[in-house]
Amino acid sequence: MEHRPLSELSSVADLKIPETVKAPVLSKRERLDRWIELLEQEPDRELRTLDEIEWKPKAQRLAMRADGSALTVAYSDPLLRRAGLRSDTFGEAVDFFEISEHDAHIVLCSCHGGESMRADEAARRVRGVRSPSLWALYFGWFR
Repeated sequence: MEHRPLSELSSVADLKIPETVKAPVLSKRERLDRWIELLEQEPDRELRTLDEIEWKPKAQRLAMRADGSALTVAYSDPLLRRAGLRSDTFGEAVDFFEISEHDAHIVLCSCHGGESMRADEAARRVRGVRSPSLWALYFGWFR
């Protein structure tokens, strides 16, 4: 066996990164659908909410997180992490799931669910964010 530096290998071999190593490319809808699926796996699970998001300064709001939140459920998933989810913070959720701060607030804030909410309720809220035209169906009110 001949040993060569990695920099020389591309001239003598067709190097490809295995599919299992590449980060999956998920659409916004696929990312939200995956989050819903994860939440629905344990529908009775009590999840912590984030405390009064709307009253926090922006930098503090974006850094907010809580152990056992709906974001913790998403971040614990290897598929979403490989797809680029870097943490379980409010700001990362807004960026990764490509949702507005307003929508993230509806899903995660204590003012919409108290100190905790069931996972199936969180899934219903994410579903509403995913399909805004169906807000009335999911929440009984219009945007």
